[in-house]
Amino acid sequence: MLNEKEITAVIKLLDDPDQYIYHQIEHKILSYGSPVISYLEDAWAQSFDALLQKRIENLVHKIQFNTLKHDLALWHHSGNFDLLKGILLVNKYQYPDLDEQKIINQIEAIKREIWLQLMYETNPTETVKIINNVFYNQFRFSGNTLHHQDPQNSYISQVLESKKGNQISLAIIYSIVAQKLDIPIYGVNLPQHFILAYVDELKNKEEESSVLFYINTFNKGYTFGKRDIDQFLRQLNIRPSPAFYTPCSNVEIIKRVLRNLISSYQKAGSNDKAIEVEALIKILT
Repeated sequence: MLNEKEITAVIKLLDDPDQYIYHQIEHKILSYGSPVISYLEDAWAQSFDALLQKRIENLVHKIQFNTLKHDLALWHHSGNFDLLKGILLVNKYQYPDLDEQKIINQIEAIKREIWLQLMYETNPTETVKIINNVFYNQFRFSGNTLHHQDPQNSYISQVLESKKGNQISLAIIYSIVAQKLDIPIYGVNLPQHFILAYVDELKNKEEESSVLFYINTFNKGYTFGKRDIDQFLRQLNIRPSPAFYTPCSNVEIIKRVLRNLISSYQKAGSNDKAIEVEALIKILT
């Protein structure tokens, strides 16, 4: 339990002009962790001091960022089995007060519509056609070609609202929904692109022979084969690697999202954010 009187007294010292004293107070407040945020927000609302408000904003961000790093490390070391949890953690970098249940409900709504159309047994090709119809025609998802470098493309909450995203964000939503329906569709970490693989459940998904076909979620769920990847790599003058043809881990997917964010923030001139996102990648390395 936090001592309310102590916290209130400490927060009142945040406007001290002496930098040494301020850093001592900052360290003390950071030690309280997330529970102190509500006190800081109350102090911000009651203050008309621009310096104090700025210091409070920085403190709240630091506390939320420390919490995010802790939660991301916990996800990583506990097996990172839940891709949705991983991408929700990424989302909390920009939107720390994210309503996770709202995201879960939106994912479940897509899943429900696909499930209703999968009442009868289908083969993999027919299954993907049904998913594509729901995903692109009914829910209107599409690639954000006009603002491809926008950081918002990497935040699942924004993609679910706008129905526009980049290659990896669309692929993540698509694969999460598929896997919730026990459909074996997984991410493939292709250079300069991110695609999905529909695999044969009877084979080891880490083997290239397990892939039945690939899916380009940025292009309306277009399906293609290994030869198309071969040609794509030749165009990029990149030597083929097994990792370009087989499903990757959830950790690799989240790292790819974070790398995209770094690039987006750098191009937007938000270098402080890019540095913070780099710290998140280090947790997964």
